[in-house]
Amino acid sequence: MDKQSFLSLYIDDPFVKNLGLSISSAAHAKMNVKGLSGSMDMLVVHAISKITGSFHVVLANDREEAAYLASDWQTFTGEAAYHFPASYKRPYHSDEVENANVLVRAEILNKLTSTMPEGKVFITSPEAIYEKVVNKKSLKENTFAVKVGEKVDLSFIEELLSTYGFEKSDFVYEAGQFAVRGGIIDIYSYANDMPFRLELFGKEVDSIRTFDPETQLSTGKVKEISILPNIQTKMEAESRQPIMDFFPKGTCFWIKDYKNSTNVIQGLYDKASQHFAGIGESSSLLMSPEKLFLDAKSFEEQLSSFTLLAFGHVFDWTGVPEFQFQGQPQPSFNKQFDLLVQNLNDNGAKGITNIICSESEKQTGRLINIFHELDPTLKIQTLPINLKEGFVDNSLKLACYTDHQIFERFFRYKTAKTTSKSKALTLKEIKSLHPGDYIVHVDYGIGRFAGLEKVEVSGKRQEAIRLVFRDDDLLYVNIHSLHKISKYSSQEGAMPTMSKLGTPEWENKKNRVKNKVKDIAKDLIHLYSKRKAAPGHQFSTDSVLQVELESSFIYEDTPDQASATSDVKDDMEKPYPMDRLVCGDVGFGKTEVAVRAVFKAVNDRKQVAVLVPTTILAMQHYHTFKERLENFPVSIDYINRFRTAKEVKGIIEKVGNGEIDILIGTHKIVNKAMKFKDLGLLVIDEEQKFGVKVKDQLKQLRVDVDVLTLTATPIPRTLHFSLMGARDLSVIATPPPNRQPVTTEIYTFREEIIRDAIANEIQRGGQVFFVHNRVAEIDSIANLILRLVPDARVMGAHGQMDGKKLEKIMVDFIEGAYDVLVSTNIIESGLDIPNANTIIINRAHMFGMSDLHQMRGRVGRSNKKAYCYLLTPPTSTLTVETRKRLQAMEEFSDLGDGFKVAMRDLDIRGAGNLLGAEQSGFISDLGFEMYHKILDDAVQELKQTEFAALFESDLKEIVAPLVQDCVIETDMELLIPESYVSNISERLSLYSKLDEIKEVKALDDFRVEIRDRFGTIPERVQALFETVELRWMAEKLGFEKLALKNEQMKCYFVSSEKEAYFTSPVFMNIIKFIQSKNRLCKIKETKGRLILIIKGVDSIEKAKNWLSDMMINEKEPI
Repeated sequence: MDKQSFLSLYIDDPFVKNLGLSISSAAHAKMNVKGLSGSMDMLVVHAISKITGSFHVVLANDREEAAYLASDWQTFTGEAAYHFPASYKRPYHSDEVENANVLVRAEILNKLTSTMPEGKVFITSPEAIYEKVVNKKSLKENTFAVKVGEKVDLSFIEELLSTYGFEKSDFVYEAGQFAVRGGIIDIYSYANDMPFRLELFGKEVDSIRTFDPETQLSTGKVKEISILPNIQTKMEAESRQPIMDFFPKGTCFWIKDYKNSTNVIQGLYDKASQHFAGIGESSSLLMSPEKLFLDAKSFEEQLSSFTLLAFGHVFDWTGVPEFQFQGQPQPSFNKQFDLLVQNLNDNGAKGITNIICSESEKQTGRLINIFHELDPTLKIQTLPINLKEGFVDNSLKLACYTDHQIFERFFRYKTAKTTSKSKALTLKEIKSLHPGDYIVHVDYGIGRFAGLEKVEVSGKRQEAIRLVFRDDDLLYVNIHSLHKISKYSSQEGAMPTMSKLGTPEWENKKNRVKNKVKDIAKDLIHLYSKRKAAPGHQFSTDSVLQVELESSFIYEDTPDQASATSDVKDDMEKPYPMDRLVCGDVGFGKTEVAVRAVFKAVNDRKQVAVLVPTTILAMQHYHTFKERLENFPVSIDYINRFRTAKEVKGIIEKVGNGEIDILIGTHKIVNKAMKFKDLGLLVIDEEQKFGVKVKDQLKQLRVDVDVLTLTATPIPRTLHFSLMGARDLSVIATPPPNRQPVTTEIYTFREEIIRDAIANEIQRGGQVFFVHNRVAEIDSIANLILRLVPDARVMGAHGQMDGKKLEKIMVDFIEGAYDVLVSTNIIESGLDIPNANTIIINRAHMFGMSDLHQMRGRVGRSNKKAYCYLLTPPTSTLTVETRKRLQAMEEFSDLGDGFKVAMRDLDIRGAGNLLGAEQSGFISDLGFEMYHKILDDAVQELKQTEFAALFESDLKEIVAPLVQDCVIETDMELLIPESYVSNISERLSLYSKLDEIKEVKALDDFRVEIRDRFGTIPERVQALFETVELRWMAEKLGFEKLALKNEQMKCYFVSSEKEAYFTSPVFMNIIKFIQSKNRLCKIKETKGRLILIIKGVDSIEKAKNWLSDMMINEKEPI
């Protein structure tokens, strides 16, 4: 069934039409609409908005419910509802305003005043509606509108924006900024989710486009725009009015639970009044609560002019007309599919149509397979949309079941993407160069970057990069050789030694590392080839049980997770043993990949060992596996230091005779005493935490058993490719779609902040982690918390405790016996407690980026909003580095994002882990980029020489390039003028981007981007683009250097040692070409090098023509 016909069932239903008529006639002020279950409520609202065409307001019980209702509306209509959020977490706490929400509120107000709201739906919650908004008059007066084709004055716009409180910046990243570059103005209004770019032609507005603040590229065109200042701050003094004044006449007001809504509003109002009363002195500066908020009485008065409809389960109004629908909620089957099939068959017998709703085709496919197996005659229809809740409608004879309820998984509502100011900036910061940064030059070693400088080359100006080496030696680098420079990066705090120009020291360093790296790579490839030859167990393909297990996973698979799973399964089905490494961030679903692999092995009657680094993690995994596999005939046990000798003996015996299928444990598993009857798969979690001894014992086990390794320290993607032939890797880099970002905030250590954070979390029934990294002070912190929050149950834990005691505390905490766990950072390694949704990290400045990121990954594991508070000493005492680090943590609250920031530090750790610890010394000697380049070369070299037979298929595709790199020197004026791009670091990043481009399409895209961001491209910049193409041509022809000076072009051939080149058709062709043009060309030899000299070349264009002539003839037979 398609969406349209499903929706029209309700639009054409006589009963719904009847309800629509009585709403339109406005004969009754109040009505009860009963019997709406699941998603029927929004279906009916949608149908009535289509029938009557009027404006509807839906008031839900709370924020979350409002978000789900809005999600359903979007599913039905394809456009977003006006979902109106609250702007405060708490009244009169201006530091706790949710900026993104203030924006959304302004945007919706703007839409309500400027467009006709017929047939639209406004969805909100009591917390949002009790806040009054700016009055209509002030809103109109403070809105500035612009259309395409209008004449505007640049200085007027600048002045106007300043009075609106906008700040001028080089580039626009957040609401309230504007930028002027030549004839281009970028403005980020408070009433839109995207910033605007106005392009002027003279004084006329030539075009208006929206653009993406992260990429700075245009996304679409608009005819006219209106720009609003920040309503919260700019219009603080203006009088407020309830949002209801903005609704048009004849609005229908749907209320989920009238009594509850009025009680919540009154409660919020009372709270605000208390706060206001408690402020004391400064209260005269703030508006009183009655001016800012509605209480229950005034809320009810506001509603009197609308048609009110109560829906939901609780009804307070008596003596009002009732409309009774025949809805029932979707029954619950506890994942028992036979019950489900029986229920669907009963429905069919009653003449009810069965519909299964799911957006993901994979899910629908899984369900149909399961149904087909259990009952091939069963008839069901599918509907490709996601509903918040299923229902049975007896009057229309419909049973609409959602897949997430059948599988009992969490369903996340769709949220709009919000951008934050420094997100785009921080990522750029990390990559971009600033004067004083250490850099690595491929040929000269480590130096410092000292800015861009204009240099004169035979009377013409060019920009060059100035580098300083040891003893203040200077080196100017041409902008065409930017790709030879990379920012020096190594682990936090390592200081490199600078290189001396003109000494062989750097070359020697490079060679030394290369030889070492070669040895490591050789070992890795050796192991790899040995494994390829070893016989292993070939697992059979997926069984029915496997499909059932996979579809019962409560989250949706991310694409990366799905591909990792299929990689692992493919490897298991191959005849030789698997050795795969799966890396992904905390909470990206690595364990699930392991669960599926383990089950596949057990399905083939093989035993599985799961090796984990810490005692607590063994417990945790034991619980996870037990829970996931509880409906399957599998026996699981675990072994760690908490097990008594007798228990261990029993386990060893059972493992020996094959009674235990899955054994989870710490390194005791690899003991000699442990003899598995038939081990088929070994899973290693957090490999980097094991010592050398355990790793050696593993190597013995590894040869003929399939091995799956999981690690949370991500392996850099780039490294992944270099090691293609030495290790099979799967990277999971996408966060699960229904995980919420963790709100991260930095505070100075104050008691009331701790009190509020803990009290808030306990109030919503959650638990709190308090991390304090000093064992001696754990108890005193626990006492402090008890004093602040007397009714909290607090417990301390740290690694020096007796094992049994520590485990008991952890298990009790997982089971909810305590509200607050005060501990050292032992929780960092993989504890998974879905009910703990607030983490407070004390002395956060003492932790590195990746530690903070890993600890933060402990919360936000469920569908509740999670908070992370970083407590520090007063910020004035912190170093700049630390402040930056903490700020970055605050900005990148989204799961996938924190990953990007922690990436730098983690990359380097990951490289060390993968290649052995001694590598980190080399990395700090050479910088990560350079080290990686050497590694790449070493692996390639080995593949082509010693192990050529093993990599035959790979090598066929690789053609050795003639020259690695061609240097261009010119005396033309090639630069990006300051008048075009004034910001220095932006110019530098454009130069380096241009320098890294390798193919024509990318160059064209770059042209478009520059044109879009900075206006019409000047000739000098155009010539710069052409130089890049010139370099590509020269590389193809085998020139190492091109010099364009004094109207002649010198092309330097590769050195005469490369005989292969001088017998190649390419060279023959060039010689032939020179003979035909001998008036303008000549060849001469200096110092064993051939140089081709061409006269009369005074532009890049001409140079390109010459080179392309040499190439075109390549296609002719020689």
